[in-house]
Amino acid sequence: MNEQKPTFKEAMQASMIWCKSWENDEISDEVISDRIGELIKTVEGARGFFAVSLSLDCPLMDRFPDQLIFQLRSAGEIVVDLTVKNLAMSSAMIITHRMNKDPQGFQSERIKIRCIELLKLLDSTQVKKRLDVLLEATKGNGTDLKFLKKWGYNDEQINAISESIYEVAT
Repeated sequence: MNEQKPTFKEAMQASMIWCKSWENDEISDEVISDRIGELIKTVEGARGFFAVSLSLDCPLMDRFPDQLIFQLRSAGEIVVDLTVKNLAMSSAMIITHRMNKDPQGFQSERIKIRCIELLKLLDSTQVKKRLDVLLEATKGNGTDLKFLKKWGYNDEQINAISESIYEVAT
């Protein structure tokens, strides 16, 4: 993997290897956390990590070792922003899966739950600020409106996104 700036694909590949190694007790919480800490310093690295860790059967994002939380919090806005966007997309996809009677809907539900739990562990000020921006977009205003329109979410999906935002606070 490119040590300076991993591509999205490189970050995904590294994350898959690391998550599997961690799950098999081949590397410690400290080692995987340090590796992920380096990876999530860039947006592409963080995107690759989250694409793997949130969506696959990777128990790392269900257990959240303390060292990992420290690294994720240290990355700041990159992690908060990507987690909020993943929350929005997974919340909307749950509706799509339900409408299509797609049995893969459990994956979107798992991503949503993982995002909610992670957001509860990150810097509360940053999380609140970022969620407020997304919530404003669900009301038809603000900078995230472009994000919502890009994906063409319908009213039911936007309502699901709004409900997920409130779940972070509970």
